[in-house]
Amino acid sequence: MFYHVKDLQFNARVSKPDPAFATLLLEQFGGANGELAAALRYFVQAFGAKNPYPDKYDLLMDIATEEFSHLEIVGATIQMLLTGVNGDLKKAAETSEIMQLLDGKAAKENMIHQAMVAPQFFVATGGGPAYTNSQGVPWTAAYINGDAQGDLTSDLRSDIAAETRAKMVYEYLLQFTDDPYVQETLRFLMTREVAHYQMFEAALATIKPNFPMGVLQADPRYSNLYFNMSSGNAIRGPWNQGESTQLGETWQYIEDPIKHVLQTNSLLDQSPVGASSTVDQNNQLEIDLGKMRSEIVNTAAPIGPQQWNKPLGEDDLGVSMEKANLEI
Repeated sequence: MFYHVKDLQFNARVSKPDPAFATLLLEQFGGANGELAAALRYFVQAFGAKNPYPDKYDLLMDIATEEFSHLEIVGATIQMLLTGVNGDLKKAAETSEIMQLLDGKAAKENMIHQAMVAPQFFVATGGGPAYTNSQGVPWTAAYINGDAQGDLTSDLRSDIAAETRAKMVYEYLLQFTDDPYVQETLRFLMTREVAHYQMFEAALATIKPNFPMGVLQADPRYSNLYFNMSSGNAIRGPWNQGESTQLGETWQYIEDPIKHVLQTNSLLDQSPVGASSTVDQNNQLEIDLGKMRSEIVNTAAPIGPQQWNKPLGEDDLGVSMEKANLEI
């Protein structure tokens, strides 16, 4: 159930019209890393989490709903930055306020040039936001369709990456406006991306095990091989020496990949070296983990009559009545 409160979550403000920056801000309205994409990404991921992970369903729906509120903030800011455009377009006269602001033909032509980046402001929406990115490309579900894979450990990692990208877009946008009010709004939105990143990270940590993603395990013959695929200086670091971050295996640095592939019959004769488990152990783990994950899902949603809303129990009814009495 959605309930719209007419006040924004954060009181967005602008000090003056700025159609050029409004164009840039469209990136967070209808862009690949924008608020609409985020809201719909978490919204669709929540469905699969409803029964097996009701706590994560709550998290995803809460953040999805907040992202819709952020979309409203971005849209409101764009609308305020375009103040005067709609009314003056309706005047269709050189003496309108916005044309006086442009101060002459050269400035007007410059405005037209800038508008060509997002012409919908001037010839399509007449001074309102549109579901496009800053280049005028329409929003598409292709931005997010790969982010709901039916495995929460995968989805949450995608969400962490999405929050990172969105944070960076806001960071870049802040460099293109000197309006202190707009900067204030953008910094709030950027900070919420940081908060959501940590929420998703914490949620992922509660799922054990969560690596590798899904059920199937990595083949220990290949999971810790690092191939030196370039000539020149051999750069070493924690990504190719010492222990791997998740499996705790010892990295095997393959100095000469061509020689190694030839010696191992194109890796078919590769043996596990420095691995933390054997092929047989991983095979058994796949069976055990598959049973466990399947049981979690099937127990939470057994085949038969279904209903989405949780039945209202006596305890819930008492809480609801108490809340109603307080509101009265």
